[in-house]
Amino acid sequence: MSLIYSIFWSFGSGFASSKFGINFQNRGAGFTLTPGHPNEAGGGKRPMHTIIPGMVKRGGRVILPFGVMGGAYQSTGHARFVTNLADFGMDLQDAIDAPRSFSGVEGMEVERGYPDSVRARLAEMGHPVVVPDTPIGGAQAILIEDGLLVGASDPRKDGCALGY
Repeated sequence: MSLIYSIFWSFGSGFASSKFGINFQNRGAGFTLTPGHPNEAGGGKRPMHTIIPGMVKRGGRVILPFGVMGGAYQSTGHARFVTNLADFGMDLQDAIDAPRSFSGVEGMEVERGYPDSVRARLAEMGHPVVVPDTPIGGAQAILIEDGLLVGASDPRKDGCALGY
């Protein structure tokens, strides 16, 4: 099961239920009225969005449900998270905590966890490098291994890993 609460943009559509106080999502913002566009509004269509939880399987069994939030960063974040686990041998929490970078509107966003030498080298290569004011994404994951559940949650966002 995956629980995703995403209203898209800070306050979703800007409307809330007067009866229940629930903010309405704004995923319809992914539609366009441009005729012939792949995301043209119309019956039976779905807007492009970034709700993409992931699962890793081993031996035909799911061993790792996870999700990375963060708008356009999500697909990059998923790849980065799996690479941290598979290629760099990090444990679950370290793979989530590792610093992130992403090509944003202002330039190459490089979180503070990277050494200054990395930022300097990227700048030498011609990237306008910026340290983002806000975190790049967030993530949660559960590793299912040897009958145990190991949870990890990103300190960049609200949430926690709990068990009983």
